[in-house]
Amino acid sequence: MVNKDGRLLIVVEVAGDINQSEWKRLYAASKQCLTSGSKIIITSRSDKITKLGTTRAITLKYMSDEAYCYFFKTLTFGSTDPTMHPRMAYLAMEIARTSKGSFFGATSTACLLRDNFDIPFWCKFLVFARGFIKWHVSTFGDHPGDALDQNRPTHLGRMVRTSEEIVVHHQYERSSQEEIPKIELRRVIYGSVRPPARRFDVLVWRSPIPPYYNYIYTCEIQDLKTTAAKRKRSSLMVTF
Repeated sequence: MVNKDGRLLIVVEVAGDINQSEWKRLYAASKQCLTSGSKIIITSRSDKITKLGTTRAITLKYMSDEAYCYFFKTLTFGSTDPTMHPRMAYLAMEIARTSKGSFFGATSTACLLRDNFDIPFWCKFLVFARGFIKWHVSTFGDHPGDALDQNRPTHLGRMVRTSEEIVVHHQYERSSQEEIPKIELRRVIYGSVRPPARRFDVLVWRSPIPPYYNYIYTCEIQDLKTTAAKRKRSSLMVTF
């Protein structure tokens, strides 16, 4: 954002780990080329960014459940009046509660529901989401959204092929000028799209706001039986 007098407002979103040496080089370069009075705002889900700023950090709270559900419903129905589809409006609210306030989850899921504007599909989606989250919590101790937020390896289910899971190993972003994966994550999880290899990159979300960054996961498809057997053997070895 540029002011009339040439001052700039730059917003930097830090994804993943923070390399302080790289940040120092970026900050030094910006001081040489930015107009006096320009500001840089750094955002991140990590508390580590407090070491980078020159002012007191501001902690932003998550949206309330009510506000998030309204946001999700607006994305899902668009110009369609939800009151004309009361059962689907109810399902949308229940599905929103499974996303745990995730904006990526809201935008991706809303697109999927719009493309499949059908009560049986929405019911199937809700049953799958609730069952998968319950499995993730019992197996790994937390909601899959928490693991993704902390950039930890995350296990995601597949609605069409329940014998498989998708493991997210890495998250990164690319600009609109760079080549991006043609496969969308939601098509792999909830559709019949089969990735070309066991390990692959997948498009999670494309920002509608300039400069239109693309958010990408590096994933791997694993067989649930094989994965469960490996965990069991690992547990036995540790116990022994």
